[in-house]
Amino acid sequence: MPDRINQLLQFLEEDPNDPFTLYALALEYQKSDTIQARTTFEQLTQQHPDYLPTYYAAAHFMMETGDQHQAEVLFLKGIDLAKAQSNKKALMELQSAYGIWQMDQE
Repeated sequence: MPDRINQLLQFLEEDPNDPFTLYALALEYQKSDTIQARTTFEQLTQQHPDYLPTYYAAAHFMMETGDQHQAEVLFLKGIDLAKAQSNKKALMELQSAYGIWQMDQE
């Protein structure tokens, strides 16, 4: 297991309620373990549904792994959350990525 993953797991053990550490862990797992990455993204959306950065990264991960339905679900949840949080930058990024995803589905 790469050192970065071990370090993040240690941070998570020290503070299991930190969504950023879990998010960083999911991003690291994407590089080497798609099953663990998916599990970690799912854990993030369940335990920290208001952690907005999750949705963009998780939706892209689902696209790359072929789960188009889950990608769409995550894009739409992220767009709704960005609106609710009045986060215009994240909203624009999510809407743009979702638009590209929609064109790819045609």
